[in-house]
Amino acid sequence: MSDFYFSNIVLIQSTFTVLLLALSIQIQFRMGVFSFAGAAFYGMGSYGAAIFVLHFGFDAISATATIVVICAVIGYLLSLILQRLAGLYLAMATVAFVMIVTVVAHNGGELTGGSVGLFGVLTTPEISVPHLAVVCAAVVAAMILSERGRMGRRIEAVREDPELASAMGINVARYRRMSFVISGVLGALGGALNILMMTAIAPENIGFPLIVLALTIIIVGGSRSWLGVLIGALIFTWLPVMLEQVGTYQSIVYGIIVAIAAIFMPGGITGVVTDLYRRRLARRDSAALEDAAAAERLADAADDEAAAELGAELAGTGAHSASTGETR
Repeated sequence: MSDFYFSNIVLIQSTFTVLLLALSIQIQFRMGVFSFAGAAFYGMGSYGAAIFVLHFGFDAISATATIVVICAVIGYLLSLILQRLAGLYLAMATVAFVMIVTVVAHNGGELTGGSVGLFGVLTTPEISVPHLAVVCAAVVAAMILSERGRMGRRIEAVREDPELASAMGINVARYRRMSFVISGVLGALGGALNILMMTAIAPENIGFPLIVLALTIIIVGGSRSWLGVLIGALIFTWLPVMLEQVGTYQSIVYGIIVAIAAIFMPGGITGVVTDLYRRRLARRDSAALEDAAAAERLADAADDEAAAELGAELAGTGAHSASTGETR
């Protein structure tokens, strides 16, 4: 187990950080907000933490906390600016926001390192994979709570029918603003932890490729639950390593897998599993109803047979009494 851990520690770390990236976008999808701002916040978290450490001497915890708070505030301000947009218009606006962050990283001079990026981000205390696992466990626990109970029902109502949710007294605008803030927190957290463990960041590590990666994870894994995002993160973090055996055809095979999943599993892997489970329950309920109907028919047949026997017995008794009376 230890050999596997140390030989794959980079992939394990990437799984956790990619999970946070995908959750930063999926949480907005769950609230009916078609936004990719989480990818921008991931880039801001990476560069922000690196800048605080290298240029201002922050330690790991203070650098992470500071950039998370800054991205949460930016997320709230962004929600106010984009609150009148929805659908594809909102998606394009947030893609533009991601591109702006990338351009700033490229042209930030000494602050961002320009096209070379920043490297040597070494801090104390040192962030390790167990620390990253604890953070992700806390985030997943919060996601689980948000999918259940009153909060889960409200989020589902906001996503499925905003007008009806508003008529029921749910503040839809507040939930959408909250989605940008949470996206900022999760994206910045993932980016900051990634840079503090990788110690280097460059403009090509952020931007549009992050959108493609996160969207692929969400589509294949499932957009309705944290579990789908976790499954997608595991698949698309480890899949490229497994596809190294096909050499130059790796991108083709990768694309075919994604296309097949998108066509035949529109609800993602968790959607397929959920559908199979519901069908199984439906078949079990149907079988139970059929058994109950058969038992009722048998009971009715038994009652009819008993009634016929009783009628025959009464008829026999009456005939016997009549014959006795005639004899007398």
